[in-house]
Amino acid sequence: MTRPNRPDHIRLTSHPAPGAKPRYPIVWGAPSARERGPIIGTVSRPFDRNVIGTHGGSYALYRALAVSAGALSPLQRPDLTNTGPAVVIGPFAQWQAVGKIVSLDPWGHTVTEAFADAIAEGADIRPSIAVTRARLDLPEIEQAIAKGRLAHDGAVVQANGSLSVVKIAIDPVWYLPGIAERFKTSETSLRRTLFEQTAGMFPELVTRPDLRHFLPPIGGTTVYILGDVAKLADPATSITCRVHDECNGSDVFGSDICTCRPYLVHGIEECARAAQRGGLGIIVYNRKEGRALGEVTKFLVYNARKRQEGGDAAAAYFERTECVAGVQDARFQQLMPDVLHWLGIARIDRFVSMSDMKYAALTGQGVNIVERVPIPNELVPADAQVEMAAKKAAGYYAGAALEPQDLAATVGRSLDQQ
Repeated sequence: MTRPNRPDHIRLTSHPAPGAKPRYPIVWGAPSARERGPIIGTVSRPFDRNVIGTHGGSYALYRALAVSAGALSPLQRPDLTNTGPAVVIGPFAQWQAVGKIVSLDPWGHTVTEAFADAIAEGADIRPSIAVTRARLDLPEIEQAIAKGRLAHDGAVVQANGSLSVVKIAIDPVWYLPGIAERFKTSETSLRRTLFEQTAGMFPELVTRPDLRHFLPPIGGTTVYILGDVAKLADPATSITCRVHDECNGSDVFGSDICTCRPYLVHGIEECARAAQRGGLGIIVYNRKEGRALGEVTKFLVYNARKRQEGGDAAAAYFERTECVAGVQDARFQQLMPDVLHWLGIARIDRFVSMSDMKYAALTGQGVNIVERVPIPNELVPADAQVEMAAKKAAGYYAGAALEPQDLAATVGRSLDQQ
């Protein structure tokens, strides 16, 4: 494959050209996409780039392999015809509030419309958010229907048991000054630590203070909304929400050493009921495998827990993770509320989570939580009892967990009172 317009000389980007000014400046928190400016992390026109890093997160490396293999032109641009959002999201007041959103681009789904003129002039501007419609087919939901906890309604729950959802994919876009403030550190310290802990992968972090935005090579977030998305704009809308951090072994393959898939599906069921009653159900799924320590570390911890003297025990649950990873949990939920700010949510009526970290992060960011919903006791797998006991002992919310057969009636009473 030929590579047109690609010189053999490599030009380092770690220092700005003397007197250079960005062609497309970014004004974070501006009231419109045009005033804010586009996020450009593409390599097809390097002189237009105004951020550190590149689009695609960790998948950027696969793109590089495709180019190396000759399967993809390095100058290839996507044809974005008919790719716009399937439903309208925002804008909401939080998009302009200082410090409310620092880890994603609130205008990331509107770029083809907002920057059509710049794209027509040759700028390679790409979305960081995509909004589409989908159906979810889950055997547990079919079981909930069979047991009478859910009913077909033709809008949220279809006749075949599938759930109608709006599905949103979000790639991270970090505003470095805001990230630093959220973690109570200086921007200089944050930049240096990011540089050092990625083995110098992004030299611009320490040499380009003029570039204040970073596309980190990490996984993003998927949001599933059940119900009429237009109701996001109505502050009276009752919101049920589950914020879930990725657990591939349980979520996908059904491993029974943790409560992740049972709690995720329980959250989806709660969200379906909320949508059927005229509210909205929202599932936020974050790519933070193994408490953001990774799956290899997670499996090492599994081995350590089961092989320790006396076997797996709640008292040593968090300790074993810290022995292997050096920290009990690296998720640090400070950035998690951003996606809910992006959805314009200031109140969650039913928060389907026992996590004290998630609760504290949301309420600390001004999101009012009316009720916390723990997982029903009978949904906890036998091998996950150690995890559940450890979390309760560590301060996770337990409440008076309801049995599944009591859920529908209780939810109905709760929502009628709101």
